[in-house]
Amino acid sequence: MAEDREIVPQREMDSQSTTETKRIRNPSVDGGGPIKPMVVVIMGPTGSGKSRLAIDLGSHFPLEVINADSMQVYQGLDVLTNKVSLHEQKGVPHHLLGTVSPNVEFTAKEFRDSAIPLIDDILSRDCLPVIVGGTHYYIQALISPFLLDDTTEDMDDDCFRDIQSSIKLNCEGINDSYDHLKSIDPVAANRIHPNNQRKISQYLSLYARSGILPSELLQGKAAENWGRVDNFRYNCCFICMDVSLPVLDRYVEQRVDCMVDAGLLDEVYDIFNLNADYTRGLLQAIGVREFEAFLKDYVVEARCDTGDMGDKILKENMRAIMNSDDDRKPRILLEDTIDKVKLNTRRLIRRQRRMIIRLQKLFGWDIHFLDATESILSKSDDIWAEQVVEPAMKIIRSFLSHEASSVPGKEATNSYGMRILERELWTQYVCKACGDRVLRGAHEWEQHIQGRSHRKRMSKLKKSQG
Repeated sequence: MAEDREIVPQREMDSQSTTETKRIRNPSVDGGGPIKPMVVVIMGPTGSGKSRLAIDLGSHFPLEVINADSMQVYQGLDVLTNKVSLHEQKGVPHHLLGTVSPNVEFTAKEFRDSAIPLIDDILSRDCLPVIVGGTHYYIQALISPFLLDDTTEDMDDDCFRDIQSSIKLNCEGINDSYDHLKSIDPVAANRIHPNNQRKISQYLSLYARSGILPSELLQGKAAENWGRVDNFRYNCCFICMDVSLPVLDRYVEQRVDCMVDAGLLDEVYDIFNLNADYTRGLLQAIGVREFEAFLKDYVVEARCDTGDMGDKILKENMRAIMNSDDDRKPRILLEDTIDKVKLNTRRLIRRQRRMIIRLQKLFGWDIHFLDATESILSKSDDIWAEQVVEPAMKIIRSFLSHEASSVPGKEATNSYGMRILERELWTQYVCKACGDRVLRGAHEWEQHIQGRSHRKRMSKLKKSQG
């Protein structure tokens, strides 16, 4: 018989809240099969209220949060990455939040390897692990026993150096590693951006080690095994925050404005580096690269004239530019930069939503959707509690009483869904009008051609040809 254990509160709650006592079973044998550890996953696009829900649930369940946001794991840029402050956490323990050096690359494999012992530790304290974040690649890597990165990242240093030497020898006469990848596997090359050196190197390493084309691995083994419900490491309860796109777009745009008021300009100024590598670490965050043109055009030149007090003066000048009414170049450039941050945030939201649909439709994830649209529109705590928190509590209660499971009763993967996935992930578009800009997938292409910068370039092109 499976051994039961009782989850008891590990901290004092607000006197007006009630903490429920729930029972979960240790991983053991029940009917001849293993009982997997129980984990709650709160997912959804940026700005949808994931962290707020997790913290509010902490007043009703003894839980601890593991952050699954690929930028919030890093130290720094607290305003830009919208980290939950210690005060906002309301006593709910948070893990992997601002703990990683901003200069390193924290991969999905490293997230998985960090989160697994954390989950074990949380369970050992009779608490419920709650994974919270919009980086669904992290979540997929954590709960699935198969991870593509294992084929390269589990190698020892000598092996990796041998592979890199092999790649270097094979690349003689080829100016760019992306061209080399394209020559051996054009399908895989179409999947990634030509400037993504880390992924290019990974694909070439895979090929050098296994002799199998990366596209075959990705479309075959990964598509079959990665993220399939019957292979889960844990028994998962998936809760997805959902918000109407027009409402969420307006909300995140307002949030960017609030970030500017809260010190975003100072943060991006402090992290600015002329020789920055925007493909690694914290510099990948939306809101960093967008400021590069402004900072190069304005800050670098101005530093020469401000002496020892340069940084302080320039930060004050940036805020003054933002609040001024003139139409000079610095203000226009700064406004355009902030608009780009908003645009790229909206694009991120759409990518995250598409990823969730793939996980549900292609891999059979049993996801419970909660609509937070009305609560965001009304800004009402009562509506939030009624339409989001209470339904989430019911879902988790059912899950902990073993009435719900992450595994649905039927196979969800189908050939039609796989064709959609291949079209979205493996088709590359190039916009000649925008300097051969590379877009991955039909959705990114559609978003690009509808964007203001593309339409401006097309208008200028038509005028010049007319």
